[in-house]
Amino acid sequence: MFQMRVLLSQNSKLCSSTIRRFISSVDPISGLTDEQQQIFKTAIDFARNEMAPRMKEWDENEIFPVETMRQAAELGFGAIYAREEFGGTGLSRLDASIIFEALSQGCVSTTAYISIHNMCAWMIDCFGNDSQREKWVSRLASMELFASYCLTEPGSGSDAASLSTNARFDGDSYVLNGTKAFISGGGESDVYLVMCRTGELGPKGISCVVVEKGTPGLSFGKKEKKIGWNSQPTRQVIFEDCRVPAANRLGNEADGFLIAMKGLNGGRINIASCSLGAAQASLDLAVDYLKVRKQFGKPLSSFQLTDTVSLLGTQNSRQAAFAHLHNQFEVARMATDLVASRLLIRNAALALDTNHPDLVTLCSMAKFSATEKCFEIVNKALQMHGGYGYLKDYAVQQYLRDIRVHQILEGTNEVMQLIISRDVLKI
Repeated sequence: MFQMRVLLSQNSKLCSSTIRRFISSVDPISGLTDEQQQIFKTAIDFARNEMAPRMKEWDENEIFPVETMRQAAELGFGAIYAREEFGGTGLSRLDASIIFEALSQGCVSTTAYISIHNMCAWMIDCFGNDSQREKWVSRLASMELFASYCLTEPGSGSDAASLSTNARFDGDSYVLNGTKAFISGGGESDVYLVMCRTGELGPKGISCVVVEKGTPGLSFGKKEKKIGWNSQPTRQVIFEDCRVPAANRLGNEADGFLIAMKGLNGGRINIASCSLGAAQASLDLAVDYLKVRKQFGKPLSSFQLTDTVSLLGTQNSRQAAFAHLHNQFEVARMATDLVASRLLIRNAALALDTNHPDLVTLCSMAKFSATEKCFEIVNKALQMHGGYGYLKDYAVQQYLRDIRVHQILEGTNEVMQLIISRDVLKI
């Protein structure tokens, strides 16, 4: 009996530890370990003090905030899940998700670029050799250097395996020709991780090479004008007989597509986390607004069903009363969708940390559902602000503009649904 009690006690402690990691609520630190709570606090304090006050200016003037990002790097946010041995922070994918959720409350656009930069640093750390790690990882971790991920082309978006940028082997170099499109950081980044064709058609003929800014034959297109993500430049990256040392290839020839897809698994969690942060911030703004904004002498947040009945005297008052009560129902839906999104994202991050066999599907589910639901949350928050929500003086409209693209990049949500359905149907 005593041994059974000991066993039950041990199992209880194990279950408590395990359950705690999967609990989540509207409070973003709920269910986190003490260390993770401190990580979140560090990130949210930086977001509120160093990013949020400048978010509007960065957007309106299209400023790439180099110095602020380097300050973030001083906190360990430049190579979050790269190994400490080569200068990374050595945290988990779940830790990274927590950080990006917090930072994006200060500026989605800037955080999204930081997340892409982190993905590139991890790809070099994971697939590079020691010489490549020593050359680049520590300088990416400090954000002395900035990095961009180059997969998409004008003629190949969702069908990435059909890319046409060519890398011809010549002596001890590759000679690249082709164009990459919609590259975040294009023209400003120092290091470009380029997926290029070194062999046969299809995914098995793709390799990954690192191209440094200033390499002859590397140039950039015009800076694109976008509705959001304005604190990071987006340009075409163009290669015209661009000679790159063969020593800059990550992994073996033909490993490029695998490297690109493994990078995107984490990238999908990262970008979903950025949507989550925007949704949290927008819900908070909506709640604050409903508590302050008054109709019929009462804050919008305080209307109850009894108030609605008492205001049924005229058609106008009846419609207004029901609208105010509707806001409370919408807040309930928004909060529920927020928690569901957070659970999906953190579950996928844990799957990536533990190399779960379903990680690709779980990452796709998190990206698909969270970016859709979080956009709806932000859109509803804007609606609750009424006409004020449409003014650029109010942050909610910027969150809306910045996260809309999350349903398109890192694999469109249509592609996410294909990945999920093929796994479920086993086709």
